[in-house]
Amino acid sequence: MSRAALLVLADGRFPAGGHAHSGGAEAAVKAGHITDAASLEAFCRGRLHTSGAVTASLAAAAALGVDPEELDRAADARTPSPALRAVARRLGRQLMRAARATWPDPGLEVLAGRFPKGAHQPVVLGLAARAAGLGALDAAYCSAYEGVSGPATAVVRLLGLDPFDATAVLARLAAEVDRVAADAVEAAQLALSEGADALPARSAPLLEIGAEAHAAWAVRLFAS
Repeated sequence: MSRAALLVLADGRFPAGGHAHSGGAEAAVKAGHITDAASLEAFCRGRLHTSGAVTASLAAAAALGVDPEELDRAADARTPSPALRAVARRLGRQLMRAARATWPDPGLEVLAGRFPKGAHQPVVLGLAARAAGLGALDAAYCSAYEGVSGPATAVVRLLGLDPFDATAVLARLAAEVDRVAADAVEAAQLALSEGADALPARSAPLLEIGAEAHAAWAVRLFAS
């Protein structure tokens, strides 16, 4: 296992397409839910413990070797918003391209063949971590951190928030990212024997509603 591989996978400059997405922050800013560092922190915390916990567990399960097709169906079932399902598959397709070029692996090739239009991003992330020689906890960390760092980065652009303040938000959430990642691995280990139903199915209705509204905007800075 190479910890440096985790740094590559988690790096915001890894060409997986995440920079074009705000993780729901753009819609939240427009709705007045995010106005400063404190409200950004509240938004990221809510996202981390709902959709973030779900995606982290899916990524961990994929890294452990749970059937990716079953996990993709589970991801669909846990994503009520058609807009968010489309975004997850678009990001999965882009991540797949980057992962196949970086860590060629039969598992990635099989998944790409089964889902030519893209599997859900956390499922691809878990297989990419596995291909890179990383474990389930690494995949969970990568997913959980991505779920809060994306909105934090976006809000710097959307509101002109001081980057130091945005980074401080991520630092204050670090212990909670630890807990979410550890819980995700526990759930993923259960999924090995009990199937994907053992994974969390937490909801974030405002994220879903915001995503549907955002998809209909004529002008937007981010794709989601």
